[in-house]
Amino acid sequence: MTKRSTSRCDVAIIGAGPAGLSLARSLAGMGLDVVIVEKLQEKVLAAPPMDGRDIALTHLSIEILKELDVWRRFPARAISPIKEARVLDGQSPYFLLFDHNDTDKTALGYIVSNHLIRRALYESLEDFANIRLITDVTAEVVSTDTTGGSVRVSNGQTITALLLVAADSRFSEVRRKMGISAAMNDFGRVVIVCRMKHDRPHDNIAYECFHYKRTLAVLPLGGNTSSVVVTLPADMSEALMAMDKNAFNTDIQHRFGDRLGRMELVGKRYLYPLVGVHANRFTAQRFALIGDAAVGMHPVTAHGFNLGLRGQNTLARNIRWALDRDLDIGGPELLADCHAVHS
Repeated sequence: MTKRSTSRCDVAIIGAGPAGLSLARSLAGMGLDVVIVEKLQEKVLAAPPMDGRDIALTHLSIEILKELDVWRRFPARAISPIKEARVLDGQSPYFLLFDHNDTDKTALGYIVSNHLIRRALYESLEDFANIRLITDVTAEVVSTDTTGGSVRVSNGQTITALLLVAADSRFSEVRRKMGISAAMNDFGRVVIVCRMKHDRPHDNIAYECFHYKRTLAVLPLGGNTSSVVVTLPADMSEALMAMDKNAFNTDIQHRFGDRLGRMELVGKRYLYPLVGVHANRFTAQRFALIGDAAVGMHPVTAHGFNLGLRGQNTLARNIRWALDRDLDIGGPELLADCHAVHS
């Protein structure tokens, strides 16, 4: 990647989260000049902090990450297979079972930490001189016309491109500046995520436990460790976050029915508000939405990252198709498929 000043490029991506970085990597080998605009400092992109979130990757997502030369960058110990998934209702002994033995795969999916995905995506771009990174800035003015798009950023620089892409979170300011409305559902709930070690092996089984007012997901990681995700009303979250370690351990262990024996918190607890977002359209003139800026999903689906990866892959393939035919990479025909993949 380079950081030289620029006023003109082929594609400008606003947002260097997983979706934005994935798209940049998808375009890196096409000979296009790509600019990424990001509000965070580059040192944060290079070494993202642990944020408590672990991502369940589908087989399609893994294939895309392999194509992008990202998958090989994950340490083997950081990849955790899901062999089974069990969905439980309260304390009932019965559960809905999803088993990899019912498929032709060796696992239902694989879990990788969000901060490792972000780091690997950043590293995958380092050797591409045609990928330019402008960090520690925000997009102040965004506009498009029939010939291209323009972004004026907070350092005074103006970037023009054939195509603008917003990947700046479910609360996308660029989406709003482009006049695209979004349906937002504030569920009045939050998710608390953490890691816990336990006495018994998890056998690579993922659990989703539905209790009154509260959902508990337990996802298998390396060794006798699991990622724990608690979804609950916002007014109940303060008490859970304020619990001392022993009380928290007891609470989670009890609500999980002692299935894994004694459970113990490892590291911090992280809290995230739960807001679902669905843009009312995904493209405009010379403009496209990807990732959470297009659709920010409820975490119970476990597919927000996977949808974002698929969305950028569709856009990148359409751009490749246009380049192969010497067509306009920002034309309306190219952007049409972005509606289908998110609808």
